[in-house]
Amino acid sequence: MPATPANATVRSSGKNKTTVMLVDDHPIVRRGIAEVINAEADLSVCAEASTMQEAMAAASASRPNLVIVDVSLNGNNGIELMKNFNARWESLPILAYSMHDESIYAERALRAGAKGYVMKQSAPEALIEAIRAILKGKIYLSEAMSNRLLGKMVGAGGGAAVTASPIDKLSDRELEVLELLGQGSSTSQIADKLCLSVKTIETYREHLKQKLDLGNGQELLRYAIEWSLSKSS
Repeated sequence: MPATPANATVRSSGKNKTTVMLVDDHPIVRRGIAEVINAEADLSVCAEASTMQEAMAAASASRPNLVIVDVSLNGNNGIELMKNFNARWESLPILAYSMHDESIYAERALRAGAKGYVMKQSAPEALIEAIRAILKGKIYLSEAMSNRLLGKMVGAGGGAAVTASPIDKLSDRELEVLELLGQGSSTSQIADKLCLSVKTIETYREHLKQKLDLGNGQELLRYAIEWSLSKSS
């Protein structure tokens, strides 16, 4: 069994309780989620982590029945973590829990292996409802997001499709670079944060300009900032 990183928390759970692991880089948020889950008679938080590395080690040590993952982790990407979880423990149910708009990230989370998506703005009852649905083998999405995905399926079959956003064209990594640009990070800062070369980030920037039909770096930066502001409004 691998050693658990110092910043990760693994705790014993009561007998006959379904165990849940939390991955979020905000300790106060984790505490709030843990209180909601532990208030349920049959659920218990068995481990907590704030980074991808901590999460993988804590999952190995605690073997949870379900893991809740924030889409955005400091220095890491929650979507990538979901892919890693799914590759190593294919049967481990994953619930994406995020402040980000579900219309942007929910489908990406599902493709990465998540079985549901809940926004942090939702009521605590929605989180518990999602956990229970996923543990029963169901997919959990809001009604609005379910309708959006059904609309895309209808469109693929020749019916009236939901209008696709240019953002939908982007890969998960390209979207991550766009988000960091919108937050004011330079190319070198993005490279450091994602542990990639500056040349690789420059390539992603070129891909972004092509896919978003932007003429130059200034247009890309303006688009990234406006998109970032629109997400938070």
